[in-house]
Amino acid sequence: MTKAEKTHLTHAHVTELLKGMIRIRHFEDKCAELYTQQKIRGFLHLYDGEEAIAMGVISVLGENDRIVATYREHGHALARGVPMPQVMAEMYGKAEGCSGGRGGSMHLFHAPTNFFGGNAIVGGGLPLAGGLALGDKLSGAEGITVCFFGEGAVAEGEFHETMNLAELWDVPALFVCENNGYAMGSALARTESETDIHAKAAAYGIASEVVDGQDVVAVEAAARRALASIRETGRPYFLECRTYRFRAHSMFDAQLYRDKEEIAKFRANGPIVRFQGWLLENHLFKDSDIARIEAEVDAEISEAVAFAEAGTWEPLETLTRHVVSDEAPLAPVPAAPSGRTSEITYREAVKQAIREAMIGDERVFLMGEDVGAYGGCYAVTKGLMAEFGETRIRDTPLSESGFTGFGIGAAAAGLRPIVELMTVNFSLLALDQIMNTAATIRHMSGGQFGVPLVIRMATGAGKQLAAQHSHSLEGWYAHIPGLRVLAPATVEDARGMLSTALQDPDPVLIFENVMLYNMTGALDEAAGAVDIARAAIRREGRDVSLITYGGSLWKTLEAAEALSTEGIEAEVIDLRSLRPLDDATIMASLARTRRAVVVDEGWRSGSISAEIIARINEQAFWHLDAPLGRVCAKEVPIPYPSHLEAASIPQVADIVAAARAAMGQDKS
Repeated sequence: MTKAEKTHLTHAHVTELLKGMIRIRHFEDKCAELYTQQKIRGFLHLYDGEEAIAMGVISVLGENDRIVATYREHGHALARGVPMPQVMAEMYGKAEGCSGGRGGSMHLFHAPTNFFGGNAIVGGGLPLAGGLALGDKLSGAEGITVCFFGEGAVAEGEFHETMNLAELWDVPALFVCENNGYAMGSALARTESETDIHAKAAAYGIASEVVDGQDVVAVEAAARRALASIRETGRPYFLECRTYRFRAHSMFDAQLYRDKEEIAKFRANGPIVRFQGWLLENHLFKDSDIARIEAEVDAEISEAVAFAEAGTWEPLETLTRHVVSDEAPLAPVPAAPSGRTSEITYREAVKQAIREAMIGDERVFLMGEDVGAYGGCYAVTKGLMAEFGETRIRDTPLSESGFTGFGIGAAAAGLRPIVELMTVNFSLLALDQIMNTAATIRHMSGGQFGVPLVIRMATGAGKQLAAQHSHSLEGWYAHIPGLRVLAPATVEDARGMLSTALQDPDPVLIFENVMLYNMTGALDEAAGAVDIARAAIRREGRDVSLITYGGSLWKTLEAAEALSTEGIEAEVIDLRSLRPLDDATIMASLARTRRAVVVDEGWRSGSISAEIIARINEQAFWHLDAPLGRVCAKEVPIPYPSHLEAASIPQVADIVAAARAAMGQDKS
């Protein structure tokens, strides 16, 4: 040890380190016992053998520093100061748990200690951590975000995307790789062409080092160096802590990939054995001191178990709590029309909304591919970088999962990011972050953390962009609880729905149909925020309800006009919101018309139109005078040739034919 390291090893501090490691070890032992008694269920990943890393790093963090952990996070939570009774109650799934019983073993959250949870998706917490650090940087906060992950995560794309962005944007994050030698049951040499993991981070220009993860003093010294560097430079730092887990990957793991002799060898030189031995050898501790600590820890664990046993199960009546915030903003009150309008494109309407939001709220910033001087793929944001600068209009690499995750983290840190994904097809590269983090963090944390994020993306066909740039997948996202899914079709909605979405405490996805960007419309000068939970009747009618959204609205209105020449008066409903669906407006229309056709640019199988029809059957079947109809995209990837592309998605003639069939006037 160097002199600088020795100055921190007071008797009180070595007691803290030793007791902290023993607390973790004994807690894990008790959890393993409780698992065999079926009191803890699901996946249980124990931290046995890695205690020196949690204690060595977390003991030197400040109150404002944040932690993002892995699914093996009990040790991190205890080291951070999450109360043991609440941790144990969460393991049981009790309402008194640190996540309200919603997260369980793999998802421990605790807002008072800035503990942003374990993440059960390997590597999934890395972009979140980078985004939290970015949020601190942009807001001028002094905190550092520490992210723990295993060596298996370095094979994931999110690891590399995060390393690149963290260094590119100089975010104050400490990345701690707990290299225990095995990614589940696969030895490192079997899965990585480069087994020197810290070299991977160094390749991105990140300051990095290797430390003996079984030596708590060495880990702490490295953590102090790393934190000092981050606070001085504002740049990320990477620690590879070489360690070993003494137990199986999870309680389901038969450990066929290693023998007992290997485990015994590492146990004999484990972090607690080594530190205790050093303390005894240097006469800093007596055997009686260690016995006293163990007795105190065991008593604490007994109390935690009793707390969990006495805890309560959350009542079934509150099952759907914490999917979205209980404090969603009220619907905006429409402004009185001024009577003064200007002709504006859909593209310019979206740009106006972004610009006004950035002027009115310094927490708002935009990130995405080519959103700067280029203005994004559809030139929506052209000119905004010159006005607001590169800090608030951030061009990103081609790493959708990475920068979307950074947006999620920045939102969780209190900012209001707008993430632009170039096209809906590319959004699938970010699906993990959208579905497994943005949509679930409020629920998994028992309502402690939310993600006020807006994600915009282009959707739809019509520009001969073929099968990887042209689909309508918004119905897929409307399937996911925890998200709000919008499809503005008018210039007023393009501007006003974005304004409202930025006030929402939960993630909002906005799908902008590519065929609308050049469309013009009259926008009142007094137009403001728009309700994002209600459908709109765009044309009143008595004979059949045509239900649609987004780019298909205008085809549907054209079809309605054509039908009127035949004496069929169609009512046109613009859904605007696909999640939540405005059932009330749909059912009220059906009560008037008693017939319906759903027009959906997505594929028929498993589509949003199928969901709408199911709801109509459930709620309004006895009002119907005819079978429900729908017009959807054909079951084919969107073709390139113009005539085939047009034939693959709903057109006016298709809608007219479906409405005639609903009226019993099929002329085919």
